[in-house]
Parts: sequence; structure tokens; C-alpha cells
Amino acid sequence: MVKSSSELHQRALALLQDRGVEIDDIAELVLFLQKEYVEDISMDLCRENVQSVLTKREVQNAVITGIELDVLAEKGILSQPLQDILVNDEGLYGIDEILALSIVNVYGSIGFTNYGYIDKVKPGILKRLNDKTDEHCHTFLDDIVGAIAAAAASRIAHDDPNKSEIMK
Repeated sequence: MVKSSSELHQRALALLQDRGVEIDDIAELVLFLQKEYVEDISMDLCRENVQSVLTKREVQNAVITGIELDVLAEKGILSQPLQDILVNDEGLYGIDEILALSIVNVYGSIGFTNYGYIDKVKPGILKRLNDKTDEHCHTFLDDIVGAIAAAAASRIAHDDPNKSEIMK
């Protein structure tokens, strides 16, 4: 049976927390992306926008799907070659980024540039999720977290009244 939006939302939040990702971790990435562009940006504003992004059903679906695939890979129960591809976070796999782009897409094209940048520099929690020094597989999670941050940053950019006027 299909879950309600509230149930999906709670499940997505629980999975993020179970994997060591807090709302503030993502909000810090949003701050990183927007601090040079939005005057007086605050962690509260970043947190609020992350929480808003996480209320979208397609975002919840991406979070749940990606994390479940990471967990299955950790348990070693996927068939080959997918098992090795995910455990090793194969560079040419790309499906992890495609899933993340479904999140980025929610708030327009600026999300693509935000996501590409943050995926390249890997600040904050993204660095930890990519270090591959423990038994956890984060092939999807790192991209999902970066995409949520990129979408939240895009949401802020769209709401910035200083950026919305073409002619002043």
C-alpha cells in the first residue's frame, strides 16, 4: 500500500538520521552555497529551506530509494555486477547522480549548477560521506545530500527579492 506523504516524509528523515545525516549538516551546505549571494543569510533560513525540500514526495522517494540501495550493497545482497559497482562507488556508474538530479530538478535549472559545484568540491558532510574509510556504502547518499542542499539553495535564490528584478 502506498504510504501517505507524512509517512514518507518521516521515513526519509529517519533514514537520513540513521545514516548520520542531520538537517543541520545539509543546512551548512546550503549556507556554503549561498553565503556569497544572499545578504544576511542565516542557518535558520537554510534549515527552513532544507525542511521544505524534504516535504516534496519525489525528494522523499529519491531519499528512500537511494539509501535502501546503499544498505542492500552494505549487506552484500545485490547481484553482480551491481554489488561491486555500488560498494566501490564506480566512477562511471552515474545512476546515483541521475537519482540526485530528480531532486535538483524540483527548483529549476539553478539547482544543476549548485549541485555540480557542491558535488565537485565536496564540503562539509559530503567529504565524510565520500571518504570510504568505514564499512558504510554511501554511493547514493552523498549525491542525495548534495542534491537536497542544491535544491534548498535554489529555493533561496528564487525567493531572494534582490535577484528577481531584471531592471532596476
